[in-house]
Amino acid sequence: MSIIINLQTKGVKTMLAILGFLMIICFMVLIMTKRLSAMIALMVVPIIFALIGGFGKDMGPMALEGIKSVAPTGIMILFAILFFGIMIDAGVFDPIIRTILKVVKGDPVKIAIGTAVLALLISLDGDGTTTYMITISAMLPLYKRIGMKPLVLAGIAVSASGVMNLLPWGGPTARVMTALHLEMGDVFTPVIPSMIGGVLFVLFMAYCLGRKERKRIGVLEIDYSTMAQMAATTEDAYLKRPKLILVNYLLTILLLVALIQEVLPTTVLFMIGFAIAITINYPNLKEQKERIMHYADNALSVVSMVFAAGIFTGILTGTKMVDAMASSMISHIPDALGSHFAVITAIISAPFTFFMSNDAFYYGVLPLLAKAASGFGIDPAMIGRASLLGLPVHLLSPLVPSTYLLVGMVGSDFGDLQRSFLKWACGSTAVMILVALVLTIIPF
Repeated sequence: MSIIINLQTKGVKTMLAILGFLMIICFMVLIMTKRLSAMIALMVVPIIFALIGGFGKDMGPMALEGIKSVAPTGIMILFAILFFGIMIDAGVFDPIIRTILKVVKGDPVKIAIGTAVLALLISLDGDGTTTYMITISAMLPLYKRIGMKPLVLAGIAVSASGVMNLLPWGGPTARVMTALHLEMGDVFTPVIPSMIGGVLFVLFMAYCLGRKERKRIGVLEIDYSTMAQMAATTEDAYLKRPKLILVNYLLTILLLVALIQEVLPTTVLFMIGFAIAITINYPNLKEQKERIMHYADNALSVVSMVFAAGIFTGILTGTKMVDAMASSMISHIPDALGSHFAVITAIISAPFTFFMSNDAFYYGVLPLLAKAASGFGIDPAMIGRASLLGLPVHLLSPLVPSTYLLVGMVGSDFGDLQRSFLKWACGSTAVMILVALVLTIIPF
C-alpha cells in the first residue's frame, strides 16, 4: 500500500513539475515574442495553468496571499521613485554636473571619469532612462566639442547604470525580494561591497577609455563655462530650489544611511522621506499634485508589475508547482556541483538576463534555482544575491528599452555598443562575483 501511495505521490509531483515548467515556458514565450505585456502575462498565465491543474477553488486565496507578500515592496518602489524624482526636479544634481564640467575641462581622461561619476550619482534614482537623459544631455556637447567618440559616453553611462541597477528601487533587487519573499537586509545590504567593487571597475574602465581617447586627440583647452549651461537639469528652471540644496543633500544622505542601517522598514523610510522632500521643496498643493502626476506614469507601470508578480508567485507557490519543479531539478544536478549552486547562479545570471527579460528570469527562473539550492542546504537569500551579480551584462541586452534611448541620444548603433562594451560588462560582473566570494557574501 505504501509503495502505491509513493508512486501516486511521485506521479502527482511529476505532473505538477511538468505543469509548472510549461507555465514558465509559456510566460517567457509570450513576453519575449511580445504577444502579451509582462504585466498581463504575470496575471493571466498562472490563472490559466491553475485552472488546468484543477486548482480553481483555491486559486483566489493563493493569488491574494501572493499579492499580500509583495505589497511592502510595491509601496517601497512607489515612494522611492517619487522621492528621487523630487530630488532631481529640485536640482540636487545640478551643482554636481557643473562641478564635473568645470573640473574635467579638455582632458579626455578627466572627462571620461567625470562621466562615470555623474552617471553613478544620477543612477541613485534607479531609473536607467533618467540616468541616460541627464548624463548624455550634460556631457554630449563636451564630447562633440573636444572630439571624443560619443560611443564612449554611451558605454560609460550604461556600465555605471548596470552596477547601480542593484539598488532596491532599481527593479531587479525588488524582483528578487518579491519572488523569494525576502527583505532588503537579506538581499541588498550584504551585496553593497560587491557594488563598490563594480563601481571601482567602472571608474577603472572610464580611465582606460579616457587614456585611449587622450592618445587619439590629445588635451584641448575649451571654455567649460558655456558647457555647464547645457546640462539637462537646466530645463524647467521654475522647479529648481537652489536655496534648499544643502537641506536636500542632508535629507538624501540621512535617508540612504537610514536605509542601510535599517532604522525603520524600507517602505516607511521612503514614505517619510518623500513626505518631507515634497513638503519642503513644493509646499504649494497645486505644485505637489503636478510633481506626483509627472512621475505617476513611471511609478504606476513599475508598481503594477510588482503586484501582478504577486499573483504569479502566489499561485506558483500555493499549487506546490515550485516544489515539484525544484525536486525535478535537484534530481538532475550532480551532487558534486550542489555546494557550488550560488556561484553557478551568479555566472548564469549574466547570459540568462541577457537573453530574457528581468521579469522572465527573476519571476520565472529564480524561484526554481532558490528551491533547488535549498535542497543542498543553501539559503535562498544567497541565491537571490548571486542572481543580481550578472546585471551589468543585462543592460546591453536588446530586450532593454532604455538602452535604445541611450544609443539614439548619442547617434550610435546598438550593435557597436554591444561589441565595444560587452567585454567590459563581463568584467564588471566578474569583479562583483569575485568580491562576493572573497567576502563570503555568497558561498563558494
